[in-house]
Amino acid sequence: MSYDGMMTRAITYELQHLIGGRISKIHQPYKTELIMTIRAKGKNHSLLASANAQFARLHVTTEKYDNPSEPPMFCMLLRKHLEGGFIRSISQDGFDRVIRMAIANKDELGDQTERILIFEIMGRHSNIILTNPHSETILDSIKHVRFDQSSYRTVGPGQVYKAPPAQDKVNPFQADASDVVKHLDFNAGKMDKQLVSAFAGVSPLLAKEIVHRAGFANKQTVPHSFVTIMEEIQNHQYTFTLRKGAKETFSYLSLHHAEGEERVFPTASELLDAYYYGKAERDRVKQQAHDLERLLKNEYQKNIRKQKKLEQTLTQAEEATQFQKMGELLTANIFAIKRGMTEIEVVDYYDEAGGTIIIELDPQKTPSENAQWYFKKYQKAKTARLEVVDQLAKTEQELAYLESLIQQMDSASPRDVEEIREELMEEGYVKKRQQQGKKKKKQAANPTLERYQSSTGIEFLVGKNNRQNDYLTNRLARQNEIWLHTKEIPGSHVVVRDMNPDETTLKEAALIAAFFSKARDSSSVPVDYTKIRYVKKPSGAKPGYVTYDNQTTLFVTPDEDIVKQLKL
Repeated sequence: MSYDGMMTRAITYELQHLIGGRISKIHQPYKTELIMTIRAKGKNHSLLASANAQFARLHVTTEKYDNPSEPPMFCMLLRKHLEGGFIRSISQDGFDRVIRMAIANKDELGDQTERILIFEIMGRHSNIILTNPHSETILDSIKHVRFDQSSYRTVGPGQVYKAPPAQDKVNPFQADASDVVKHLDFNAGKMDKQLVSAFAGVSPLLAKEIVHRAGFANKQTVPHSFVTIMEEIQNHQYTFTLRKGAKETFSYLSLHHAEGEERVFPTASELLDAYYYGKAERDRVKQQAHDLERLLKNEYQKNIRKQKKLEQTLTQAEEATQFQKMGELLTANIFAIKRGMTEIEVVDYYDEAGGTIIIELDPQKTPSENAQWYFKKYQKAKTARLEVVDQLAKTEQELAYLESLIQQMDSASPRDVEEIREELMEEGYVKKRQQQGKKKKKQAANPTLERYQSSTGIEFLVGKNNRQNDYLTNRLARQNEIWLHTKEIPGSHVVVRDMNPDETTLKEAALIAAFFSKARDSSSVPVDYTKIRYVKKPSGAKPGYVTYDNQTTLFVTPDEDIVKQLKL
């Protein structure tokens, strides 16, 4: 289900516990997203507000976000007006996907002020807008909308705030069965679309659920189903569900018409965190790293073509052993060759059947020169074969390296992407940036690793790119700690911070290793584990490459829910 009017209502209701809370910190980790730390009811709460075109939302989050070293201008403005302020109210505009947060604060002179932070959750038109309620003017917004972009309204500093266009629809909470009948044409069919058109806050998914629960759609069943569901929503009787089927859907109701396994969450925020976080993260990575993904795929395909050509050349070089044979046969029959001959038929003493073979000759050469010409061709082919074998080995190593980077991009966070970009610069795949400031050099000390804890309380660390893998395996981990990696499959290095972990910890660490590998979507994935002392990085090897022995293999099936539960 989309973040519709009813989900907006559920979130607004859930966020009421933040009223009276104090805004202590504001961050803007990404271009269209804010994190507000609010101290309420003796606890800190992280409120995520996103105006992302695909993943716009507002909810409390437990996920961690990296903050930029320099806050954007909008973030600085919010800090000026809102930090230290107290939330007075959180309300929804009718059934629209618009939430207003009223904040009381004091200005530089100590005078009491009030600001309204408006969250518009409307797909590509989503926005976060700070207004002065007394003058109804916009102080600033996370997105500016010019007149040439919208003829209905402009959004920017100094503009008078104008709400999104109202939809002339019926209030679903005030409609009884007879009202529902009045607004539907039962002969026209498509009951779900008619419900969406007639009633405020009703999304296509909610309408489908109403019709599905009605069974056979008629003037009795559909109104009854509609009124029953609306009473549940009006009374805030929600069931927050995530259903994984052909298409993943979330809802504030149990969706009887949808396929797939249904998982229930205690709060709307936990549901939205589970649904959006990974998707939004992948979207950010895609925007940030589309050039790297294209580069890696192009390099991979280029090396695949090179590998095929080298294999063809190797086949031809191996066939060149025939030149040695012909040189030896000519030497053995040197007495029978006369200068000026263009070919000679001799007994092939390599043939067990005793057959003959015709050998071409250069009439300008002596018999000895003809034999030497074949020996030289053989030596040249032999030298070429050695070079091809070496080039083929290097190409296969390059393919393995590129494949590991492509896998790392699939599970990378924005921070991981920057480390991969730096690695590609160092390896010469990407041109180094002109300005490598002092702040960059400071950041290059030690990479940050993801931390997990087994259900038995033992910590393990994960490297999600080659820089992290090298640091974790070759520098941080101790000799007797346990190291894990998917068997012959590109993936992360995982280290269990224990010398003799229990079976549960080993299996959970193996599950993490399988999840952060190319086999993420497979079942029964082989994962090797051994002690760090048996893991070696060959001299001159590519970043992240190691060899190991004395390993034991476990078979596990990756499970994203378990991975999230184990993350610290």
